[in-house]
Amino acid sequence: MAVLQLEDGTIYSDIRAIDSQLAALNIEVDRLPQKENPAVQELLVQDVLNLTQKQQILETLKSNFEKFKRVNGCQWCDLKVLHPGSPQIYPLMTQSYRTHTHKDAEILHILAGECVFGFVYSNGSQVQLMLQAEECIKVPANTEHWFYLTHCLYLKAVQYYTTAQGWVPQYTNRQLKIKN
Repeated sequence: MAVLQLEDGTIYSDIRAIDSQLAALNIEVDRLPQKENPAVQELLVQDVLNLTQKQQILETLKSNFEKFKRVNGCQWCDLKVLHPGSPQIYPLMTQSYRTHTHKDAEILHILAGECVFGFVYSNGSQVQLMLQAEECIKVPANTEHWFYLTHCLYLKAVQYYTTAQGWVPQYTNRQLKIKN
């Protein structure tokens, strides 16, 4: 269940209230339930996945990818698998915990685990949104934000891309007012 925390400590868990709070940034949060598939559910609880297993999971989400291609112009997708033993987890957390923007929209579909996106409004105020399994977020291009994993340090999520360069972070170096 998505949970939004405002800078003043106010918390929202109702999706309509969250949508209302994020509307000024044009951020969309959706629920994308996964079809019941025991083989995929078994893969989602594993820490490490090989390429074939990743492809098996992505194949079950093909209809989502087709929708994002049609609606958002996405050209490809990738399954991110992060856990405490992942070699890329700590560099990713260091880089993404800094405020930044992307030239392209950022679409992330959480399959397992949880993560937090933080956002900066035009007036400089900040909010944080925790997302869990079966939730999807669309962050428009050039939206100032940051990202981190919760204390569980575990995430399986599909990232949808429109261009390779569009996901390169452009750091803004804004001081964070809300701490994890």
